[in-house]
Amino acid sequence: MKKLVILAALTAVVAAYFLFDLGQYLTLDGIKRAVGEWEAFYAENPVVVLAGFFLAYVAVTAASLPGAAIMTLAAGALFGVVTGTILVSFASTLGATLAFLSSRYVLRDTIEARFGERLKAINAGLERDGAFYLFSLRMIPAFPFFVVNLVMGLTRIRTFTYVWVSQLGMLLGTIAYVNAGTQLARIEDTSGLISPTLIGSFVFLGIVPWLAKLLIGFVKRRKAYAGFSRPKTFDRNMVVIGAGAAGLVSAYIAATVKAKVTLVEAKDMGGDCLNTGCVPSKALIKSAKVAATMRHADKYGLTPVEPQVPFKSVIARVMEAIKTIEPHDSVERYTGLGVDVVQGYARIIDPWTVEIARTDGGTQRLTTRSIIIASGAEPVVPPIPGIEGSGYLTSETMWQAFAQMDSAPARVVVLGGGPIGCELSQALARIGSGVTQVEMAETLLGREDADVAALAKAVLEADGVRVLTGHTAVRIESGAVIAASGGQEVCVPFDALIVAVGRKARLTGFGLEDIGVDVGKTVVTDEFLATKFPNIFAAGDVAGPFQFTHTASHQAWYASVNALFGTFRKFRADYRVIPAVTFLDPEVARVGLNEREAAEQGIAVEVTRYDLDDLDRAIAESETKGFVKVLTPAGGKDTVLGATIVGAQAGELLAEYVLAMKHGIGLNTILGTIHAYPTMAEANKFAAGNWKKAHKPEGLLKWVERYHDWMRG
Repeated sequence: MKKLVILAALTAVVAAYFLFDLGQYLTLDGIKRAVGEWEAFYAENPVVVLAGFFLAYVAVTAASLPGAAIMTLAAGALFGVVTGTILVSFASTLGATLAFLSSRYVLRDTIEARFGERLKAINAGLERDGAFYLFSLRMIPAFPFFVVNLVMGLTRIRTFTYVWVSQLGMLLGTIAYVNAGTQLARIEDTSGLISPTLIGSFVFLGIVPWLAKLLIGFVKRRKAYAGFSRPKTFDRNMVVIGAGAAGLVSAYIAATVKAKVTLVEAKDMGGDCLNTGCVPSKALIKSAKVAATMRHADKYGLTPVEPQVPFKSVIARVMEAIKTIEPHDSVERYTGLGVDVVQGYARIIDPWTVEIARTDGGTQRLTTRSIIIASGAEPVVPPIPGIEGSGYLTSETMWQAFAQMDSAPARVVVLGGGPIGCELSQALARIGSGVTQVEMAETLLGREDADVAALAKAVLEADGVRVLTGHTAVRIESGAVIAASGGQEVCVPFDALIVAVGRKARLTGFGLEDIGVDVGKTVVTDEFLATKFPNIFAAGDVAGPFQFTHTASHQAWYASVNALFGTFRKFRADYRVIPAVTFLDPEVARVGLNEREAAEQGIAVEVTRYDLDDLDRAIAESETKGFVKVLTPAGGKDTVLGATIVGAQAGELLAEYVLAMKHGIGLNTILGTIHAYPTMAEANKFAAGNWKKAHKPEGLLKWVERYHDWMRG
């Protein structure tokens, strides 16, 4: 209704303009006649004329009617330069703001629902440089200001910013027109009021902020590099520190484009993902799932058996998986690709020099045009009293410790209820350990929706995990974790204590603090992944904000391309569509918004759900636990804002929604796409079908029903 009122008001102004032929007064001849008629009245009633003129000017600009330039001339003729400028300056800003707000209120939601993903980059740019863009546009009088008003209203630029920049940006043009209006009788044609030279001057003034910004950037760079001597020549185009996912991809890209690149790694090639994270954990999860399948074989019409779990063999298989994948990330492979691989500890001496303490005992110094820090992350160990003497394990130390064990630890305590803690708890419980999981928050998987967290807890408990949510580990003593909740303490003895409360960026030992690279929880970078030194970049877990192997690889492209070719063009890292999977059984996969995040951000959404217990393939495979949940904009648009899938192969099913969000594919298109039968992927199509059912045209269908009745006679 409010939108209709605004539209009605604008329509009334426009209708009055044409109905009463007001356009005749907003011509050069018309305004000359009007000024002559109003001069005497203004002398006797200045306040009335000033107020009336002000309101008329606001109405013309708010309704985007032609004639603002003519009225500005009239202001100069009637009121003089000073009064006319003040009057027009505030009237034009108020009118422009009303047009801006009308566009925002009436049209923005509709435009964002249709082109939301494309507008994100524009809004991000306006949030960063909106004042500069707007000021440049306002400084060019030849540019149609009503277009600026309407288009800016569709963006997320702040209203206050829009007002003050518009006021300031239009001021010089206003003065020029008002001053010209003082000579109104001599003006025969408005086209000659502002010469190309004057327009050029305005354009120059409009780009002054950008020139100032470039100058500030230049000064900041000079200041950052102050005290350092830049080499005249360089040994390398790039040095990459760390051979995890981000480092490997960075080095690969550099070698592919024929840059001379050195990759430095102190430990194992492949980083945490290959050696202590993704690969070994997923290998263990698979063995554990097979054990669980044997234990519950009656689900498939077979006789269940309690599996015999030779722990050493299970861990040997895990290690074999690592060994099989190792050649993909090996020194030999990357050397063959043209990368100079050095085993050792790298330290940045200055912005262009890296010193390497080689593992063979030597020391090597390299000068380089650019550096990429890809040192990854390490487990967080909370400061719990008694933890240092507890023999705790982390994801980095766990696998070697397991390799020394003859059998699975009988009693395991896992600290942490995030993805790593949940995955390890379920896997170890399935292969025979008694597992207690301690999480201080009230739910597991704190970033997920409540229904997802509840399901995760249920499946863990079904596999025998004792889940203690809302419990804080307060101390460790005599081989037991003491956890407190509501003033009550619980003693949980353990044979193995696994700490999985999170990971933190590896920031020390690389010389960052010595040369002044800004660090917080991660290396501080700009949108191009550059540090305060434009030639030093960071990518992967050490840069944040995500700790996924796939985002590390994603960031590596931006960091390496910007490092090598940033002189010509730089690319802002794109985090719009980031998938994540927790490899529980059933899997939890998500991309974009979920319900919790939408509520926190005040985004109105529609939630469409499809439960897997209705899916033929899931029924055939007894994998009916889970659902597909899709978020779309409130109001009936089929744009995918986010998707959460819980179920077998959820990580694989998610790819369709990742593609949809990346390329603006809506649920109607997914519904119209043939999915092979019977597959788990049909769940995505049926979820889209549920959305379509919720939006079927009931009124039209009633008429169609009448048509069919009529056709039957």
